[in-house]
Amino acid sequence: MSAGKATSIRSEDVEKGGEQSTFNQPNVDPDAEFGGTEARKKIERRLLLKIDLRMGILIVLYILNYIDRNNASAARLKGFEADLNLKQQEFPTLLSILYVGYILMQVPSNMFLNWVGRPSIYLPCCMIVWGMISVLTGICNNFVGALLTRFFLGFVEAAFFPGALFLLSKWYKREEMGSRTAILYCGNIISNGFGSLIASGILSGMEGKLGHAAWRWLFYIEGALTMFFALLAMFILPDFPATTRGLTDMERRLAVRRMEEDVGVGDQAETEGSGHAQGLVMAVTDWKVWWMSIQLTSIVVSLSFNAYFPTLAATMGYDSTVTLLLCAPPWVFAAIVVYIWAKHSDMRNERCFHIVASILLGIVGFIIAIATMSTAGRYVSLFLMAQMYAAQVLIFAWTSNSFPRPPSKRAVALALPNAFSQLGNVAGSYVWPDPWGPTFRNSYGICIACAGLSAIMCILFRFHLASLNKKIDAEEEESGKKTKFRFTL
Repeated sequence: MSAGKATSIRSEDVEKGGEQSTFNQPNVDPDAEFGGTEARKKIERRLLLKIDLRMGILIVLYILNYIDRNNASAARLKGFEADLNLKQQEFPTLLSILYVGYILMQVPSNMFLNWVGRPSIYLPCCMIVWGMISVLTGICNNFVGALLTRFFLGFVEAAFFPGALFLLSKWYKREEMGSRTAILYCGNIISNGFGSLIASGILSGMEGKLGHAAWRWLFYIEGALTMFFALLAMFILPDFPATTRGLTDMERRLAVRRMEEDVGVGDQAETEGSGHAQGLVMAVTDWKVWWMSIQLTSIVVSLSFNAYFPTLAATMGYDSTVTLLLCAPPWVFAAIVVYIWAKHSDMRNERCFHIVASILLGIVGFIIAIATMSTAGRYVSLFLMAQMYAAQVLIFAWTSNSFPRPPSKRAVALALPNAFSQLGNVAGSYVWPDPWGPTFRNSYGICIACAGLSAIMCILFRFHLASLNKKIDAEEEESGKKTKFRFTL
């Protein structure tokens, strides 16, 4: 059987990703143009340091992204509902309406980003717009006004997270993606705690300033911060390897070569053609994309407690200021756990069992919350639940590993599961109704069921990828030619 057939067997995602690079040609030193292996290692360390430092701004941007999305939950503790005369299910509707635009725009946004090739301009411009919308939320006086601002906020915020994931996948190899995705997602996790600290200061110190309620100042200040850091990001964020500024020619060539070596094909060839529509078709017709979408949706429903975290912390009986301060430690703990667990996953080159272990710990937290109303037990359960974000982070990294090429398909394959999973946030907005409090036993039961489903789907997906790797081994044995690519299990 031909070597070309072996390439197609190893992944249908690679089959149209570009021509085979010269790096794997026989009798040719792949590192010669970089001055040899040792010289290449030095250049690669310098390259990764530069890119890591520039990508670091994404953490700040993600913190602001999530703060702007979740500040309504903190505002609820200081008169948001009363001032807007919200009734019955109107507050959950405000939370869920954001995800309509968030779902609709993620795939088109990533396709546009892949086409335009300038994340350093596109992502910050989107930030400026959503920061302005967040500020406008602070001037709303009724349900309809708040509903409209939340609706449009979702449309614009949709660009950030799938765009950031796609940008990471353009620079980092498969064994590097888990820890980098975790670092990015720590922005999300930290925002849950850091946002509570900011909210605590604003809500306790700004009441009545210039005649405005404290919750209005919350939207004004946080929206303004978003716009400020968006302007900084324009000068810091990199673009794609072949076009980014601030690199030497040698570093740029090495950045492109690294991605070629990762799966055996070039990552830039498609950008010269018209493969973007084809990438969309390839993604939506691949059942694995939809499998990951459902799996991610299940975990998102089980993580729906994060939107009601201040409410759950309030069941311990403290006032609003103390409650918001108590929200921070579980998220700091979660950020540490997520990074360490993702780094360990990269070192072991394994995703499934790391995901399942995090889910099981989260389920233990849900069970503790069901079993007791004691202050200590409830607080411990919040820590265990918060660390379950490690599972979501590793699912994102696993998705990137499972759909490496072509880049137009990868852009959609990263955006579609994340967009589809926002249905979990829509449903999750209604999982925590006031009549079920303060125990919220039914809510925790729903979270346990969804988390368990996600764990089972992870295990089944691992079996499928293992069977594909066996086919690659068989093809290699028959053809006599070795390839580097293997699906991460």
